[in-house]
Amino acid sequence: IADGVEIKLEHKAMRFESIVDANGKTMGKVYLDFHNEQQVTVEFDAVLLALGRVANVQGFGLEELGITTTARGTVEVNDYLQTQYPNIYAVGDVVGPYQLTHAASHQAWYAAVNGLFGQFKRFKADYSVMPAATYTSPEVARVGLNEKEATAQGIEFDVVTYGIDDLDRAITDGEDHGFIKVITPKGKDTILGATIVGTNAGDLLAEFTLAMRHNLGLNKILATVHPYPTMSEAVKYTAGVWKRNNAPEKLLEWVAKYHRWMRK
Repeated sequence: IADGVEIKLEHKAMRFESIVDANGKTMGKVYLDFHNEQQVTVEFDAVLLALGRVANVQGFGLEELGITTTARGTVEVNDYLQTQYPNIYAVGDVVGPYQLTHAASHQAWYAAVNGLFGQFKRFKADYSVMPAATYTSPEVARVGLNEKEATAQGIEFDVVTYGIDDLDRAITDGEDHGFIKVITPKGKDTILGATIVGTNAGDLLAEFTLAMRHNLGLNKILATVHPYPTMSEAVKYTAGVWKRNNAPEKLLEWVAKYHRWMRK
């Protein structure tokens, strides 16, 4: 918004038209339908349609082989990324469920290993911890559950938030905006999900992804030395916020009383 971007939420594009202004310049106009059925028009010079990708399964001979596809138009595979023909594997956007380059690379490892050694041991593709990043300005990155998803699953959770505007490296670089949000089970340091908004959010997310993949909690992150001044310290400071929120109050009160008594 600060950069002059106008965001229209809850609008649906109904149709596009070409128009010619008074100077003979060809422009465009898009008609938007608002949620209360009011129609809005927006003029434009160019349109970028970012509606995702469709699996490209035509022209490769899949029809001749009778390779099965899903209702979404993707190639149907099993947990080992095999089609109905055990020696034909498929990965990436033609399979889904994630249209992400790193997800395709992740699948490719399983397909290669299963193709080479499947007669001895096979591995199911594991999507339990799949990070994603949107390279806008600022970046948005997340892994695991968000609050809405955790609520839908009936999980009782705590939310920990750290503002990047308090981070020395971010202040030094003039990038002191954004936040880190982590979801944990009530009273536990297990990471259920993390969302980051800010510069290099995708890079910062890697530490949370590693922790979730190997069942490392926020206490482990807090106990890890991070170099100063770096953006990665924001991850540790987020863990520190969780620690303060879950401090043993009764024990701390007893310790405070003890030290007051010692000073007498």
